[in-house]
Amino acid sequence: MTLNVLFAGKPERWPLYEQPLNDAFKDLGIAAHLATDIAPELVDYIVYSPNSALKDFTPFTRAKAVLNLWAGVEGIVGNETLKLPLTRMVDKGLTQGMIEWVCGHTMRHHLEMDQHIINPTHEWAPTPPPLAWDRSVVVLGLGELGSACASALAKFGFNVTGWSRTEKSIEHVTCLHGADGLEMALSKAEIAVLLLPDTPATNNTLDAQALALMPKGAVIINPGRGPLIDDDALLDALNSGHIKHATLDTFRIEPLPQDHPYWAHPNVTVTPHVAAETRAKYSSLTIAENIRRGEACEPLLHLVDRNVGY
Repeated sequence: MTLNVLFAGKPERWPLYEQPLNDAFKDLGIAAHLATDIAPELVDYIVYSPNSALKDFTPFTRAKAVLNLWAGVEGIVGNETLKLPLTRMVDKGLTQGMIEWVCGHTMRHHLEMDQHIINPTHEWAPTPPPLAWDRSVVVLGLGELGSACASALAKFGFNVTGWSRTEKSIEHVTCLHGADGLEMALSKAEIAVLLLPDTPATNNTLDAQALALMPKGAVIINPGRGPLIDDDALLDALNSGHIKHATLDTFRIEPLPQDHPYWAHPNVTVTPHVAAETRAKYSSLTIAENIRRGEACEPLLHLVDRNVGY
């Protein structure tokens, strides 16, 4: 039997995914017709990105699952027409990309590299930074990506604390959870990495009160989601000097508007949502594996829990 797999992503992504997906199907022995224009009533699986034009899932009466190409599902999880199982993207390429970006910027701030890279006065200031084990790094969010980044940072020797909504255990990482755990984590966060999902419960996790709990001179790194931060509160904390620097990869509006204060702020680094790009070569393997699992009546990987939103 040949399965009909609809690619419902942005049209410009289709040339990037057509061959890797077909190769992944072939490697797993899946006979599939992959296209962008299959009649809804004939579709077995939907490969989807939330910026797709497809918004109404009602006509897909035969489909078995929607397989999201992004790690974030906030743009689709609330769709009332979606009654099918929904998976989010977690693959080794996306995870490795996030580890590299987070560790790179953590080391940049830990080693205070900016003062040497951007040094217009040619100041000679040979003051060494602390060693990693004397630096406290806090990772907020211990899902697949947060856990991987926390473990990688611990291997550098950092004193790593992780916080999550529910109790977790990660080797060489101090794991906290709950409201009291969040306050404790923030109080020691010399460098804070935000990797929480975007849900109503995580909106403005870093508000004025939370920022005030952090040590003076702390650094914030946000490759997670823009709504995790109260932007006005962060700008106030930066302007007062309580927060030393913020490196931000995600924003409430993307692309970040040209007149947004973050662009011109001397203590903000803006990166264009590149921390963990979905790469066709690796995400195609995850999509194919989930289709194989669906056909074998095995549990799907990275199934979204609609009750918590991720």
